[in-house]
Amino acid sequence: MRRNRRVKILATLGPASSEERMIRSLHEAGADVFRINMSHTDHDLMRELVRRIRSVEAEVGRPIGILADLQGPKLRVGTFTDTAVALEAGQEFTLDDNPAPGDATRVHLPHPEILEAVKAGHRLLIDDGKLQLVATEADGKRVKCKVVAGNRISNRKGVSLPDTTIGSGALTEKDRRDLDAVLESDVDWVALSFIQRPEDLAEARKVARGRVGLMSKIEKPQAVERLDEIIELSDALMVARGDLGVEMPLERVPGIQKRITRAARKAGKPVVVATQMLESMITAPVPTRAEVSDVSIAVYEGADAIMLSAESAAGQYPIEAVSMMSRIAEAAERDPVYPGIITAQRPDPEPTGADAVSLAARQMSETLRVATIVTYTATGTTGLRTARERPQLPILALSPVLATARRLAVCWGLHCVVTKDEESIDAMIDTACKIAAEEGFARAGERVIITAGVPLKIPGSTNMLRIAHIGSDGLSAV
Repeated sequence: MRRNRRVKILATLGPASSEERMIRSLHEAGADVFRINMSHTDHDLMRELVRRIRSVEAEVGRPIGILADLQGPKLRVGTFTDTAVALEAGQEFTLDDNPAPGDATRVHLPHPEILEAVKAGHRLLIDDGKLQLVATEADGKRVKCKVVAGNRISNRKGVSLPDTTIGSGALTEKDRRDLDAVLESDVDWVALSFIQRPEDLAEARKVARGRVGLMSKIEKPQAVERLDEIIELSDALMVARGDLGVEMPLERVPGIQKRITRAARKAGKPVVVATQMLESMITAPVPTRAEVSDVSIAVYEGADAIMLSAESAAGQYPIEAVSMMSRIAEAAERDPVYPGIITAQRPDPEPTGADAVSLAARQMSETLRVATIVTYTATGTTGLRTARERPQLPILALSPVLATARRLAVCWGLHCVVTKDEESIDAMIDTACKIAAEEGFARAGERVIITAGVPLKIPGSTNMLRIAHIGSDGLSAV
């Protein structure tokens, strides 16, 4: 199953899309990676969803990626005697460590790490910013605030802290349990929520030990401020625009999206643009014109993948949403201005052999009449560096490692095929030519560019570039 686009699509599974037949339909409609939201999924259901995805994968014969999205710290206020209270702008309101039900003057905040971290002048946003407070005093046990905007607060509403760096890590006890369960399952990526600093990745990386890729969700101002450091320690990035739009001024989110997308591409690491991309399709069979533009912008910007959340998880039209997103992406990539935009954003290569070979492969593909670029990648490095160049030709990524092919399913432009582990360069070139012909990327008489690392099976050693002719038998011809 060959896609007619380079950007990949992530579809979130949920009540509307958890059955195996629906998962297959979503894949056929265009989903390349499936997201399991651990905020709403217990371990038994997670394992069953993984089993169903792998069953679909076996049926279609194509590697499918699976992303488990950890919940992260959920910060919420306590309860009120009367369920909710109305507040007035300018009045004082206190959040404290007293577990008693709240009233119009105070409420319990069951998070000592917040009470200890908030300082005078910091903002506290309640219920996705509907109620806005500013701290006037803080002593570690209570935070006195002034109501700036909004007039209502009710039980268990969420708290956002755009100005406060919390001392505790991003992994909660629930996340640790979920991560252990995910690592025992056949999952390829783990998304870490509410990352604030590079140190937040340390615990997850220590536990994961390379068994899954770590995707950092950028949704807090503190993460934006230390973006380069977080990218360096991450395997992939997600622009989580929902919470980012709560904790930062909305008008800044588009610029931050562009900054994250370009920084991730420069680093050669996949980046996913997520949240509210086709939000209206939760209840409508077609999106708004603004949503179509929003998806297109992410494609023009060169994002590796675009994601559906509630649209596919709980919406009334999950298949239509995936199909629509795929058609929007295809149309953007067919636009005559698309190659120029992608080229203008191309980062300079790093001074490494892998980047030199990937750059040469892209330049040669634009000069010579070749059918495709074939990368032989055991760890994924060669595929990622080739995709970083955003060549105009399709990229066929061959890997003897199934886990690598699945993980690369989120990466721009890579059509992944699992192949046998070759013992020689000649055998590898023959295999590359044969698969390029079988998968419809090249025909007899055409040429392909092949990149790999020599000696074989050594990670990060991309140093070989060959031009091969496809013979009448599908193998390389002299």
